[in-house]
Amino acid sequence: MASNPAPHEMVRARDVSVHYRSNGLPSEVVAVRGVSLDVLPGEILGLVGESGAGKSTLAMAMAGEAGSGLPGSGVPSICGGALSVLGHEMRGIGVRDRDDVTLRVGFLRQDGAERLNSTLTVGENVAEPIFRRDRRFDPREAQDAVAYLIDLLRLPLSAIERMPWELSSGQRQRVALARALILEPVLLIADEPTRGVDIGVRDGVLEALRDLREERDFSAIVISSDLGVATSISSRLAVMQDGILIGLGTVDEMFTDPQHPYLRGLAKAMQLVKS
Repeated sequence: MASNPAPHEMVRARDVSVHYRSNGLPSEVVAVRGVSLDVLPGEILGLVGESGAGKSTLAMAMAGEAGSGLPGSGVPSICGGALSVLGHEMRGIGVRDRDDVTLRVGFLRQDGAERLNSTLTVGENVAEPIFRRDRRFDPREAQDAVAYLIDLLRLPLSAIERMPWELSSGQRQRVALARALILEPVLLIADEPTRGVDIGVRDGVLEALRDLREERDFSAIVISSDLGVATSISSRLAVMQDGILIGLGTVDEMFTDPQHPYLRGLAKAMQLVKS
């Protein structure tokens, strides 16, 4: 649905820092510190790290969810460096450019399952971004697009007519992922796409994402605290700890001779899983 040409880098971050400001704190909280990385067209980048590493904050900034940084807003803001997404500079971005980013970037929040509208059916939740952009969009075509994604993400088609609260948390997270994909984004930012999903279904969801990426040729950033999820779907990994990027490269590059203690721990964990 988005036809604008993609830039050479879908995401270009150079020494990016992101902070939160609160009325109840004496100073801002810097959640991301000096991160530099690129995401190329057609690439899936895995972004991993422990809870509180800054992954979700960086994802929000990339998805155009960073604000002005006003105290008490609870919204992160870019406070240093440069971040470009689809050719738009995100620091101080204007309304029109932000609208272009949010149209062409599909964003699944970590708490996407909880953010579904409880008064709409599953199908209406997934289709809602379409009609928010174009109220005259053909309902039958929207219905077909919803059914395709629901089936692809290993949910029964009968779920379309159900209410979100009738589904499990893992099923709702897949509904939120379908919603993030419904506008056929050129860049998907998926924060914990398999959160709450049973292990038996998880591999199918990741396989569906890979198949859809090949079909639609979009780029993706898959954020996970589970190294197995990230390595199974990503061509490269970025590893964060305490807001800092401590590793960037292929799995072999990252874990063949890791120098950082956290990377050494991840390498040992991978060896245990393989054995």
